[in-house]
Amino acid sequence: MINKQSLWFLTLFSLILVLSVYYITMPNELLLTNNNQYSDKSETEDKNNESEETEENAKVTIEESDLLVAMRVSLEEERLNLMNDLQEQLTNSETTVEEKNNAYEQLRYLNQIQGDEEKLEAKIKKNFQLDSFIQIDNNQIKVVVVSKEHDNKLANNIMRSIQEEYQEKMYITVKFEE
Repeated sequence: MINKQSLWFLTLFSLILVLSVYYITMPNELLLTNNNQYSDKSETEDKNNESEETEENAKVTIEESDLLVAMRVSLEEERLNLMNDLQEQLTNSETTVEEKNNAYEQLRYLNQIQGDEEKLEAKIKKNFQLDSFIQIDNNQIKVVVVSKEHDNKLANNIMRSIQEEYQEKMYITVKFEE
């Protein structure tokens, strides 16, 4: 069984890890604009009056990696909330031993899934030189690949390479994004 000190260490370590990954994947331009925004607030108010006409013609473009980062952050937030709920069950003195064991097993399963997703993303990057996002839910694997070409043969090869990692039959879907 896991003691309280180890559980708190694991909780804080996972929180620090998630925040550091989020900070590292954050675009540098976003950090620079936020810093400039606070320091030059009076200057930006003057510029806003002048630049209202140019904002109408501006186009917003989403980079390929921004979509994947958004999907990863969304999944991480969802899993972090679930992990926090499970950790509360573990530390609650009123829960039964069976409930605590189930919560611990679910935490282990979530950590295993997260590792498998990272391993599969690295495999797709290595074999096909494509950025991807993978979400595993029981026996279903959702793959989002950033590629300009939407090729059935490529999707089939990706599905085969993922299925090689598993003994049992997995239901794999591949979605292409530009």
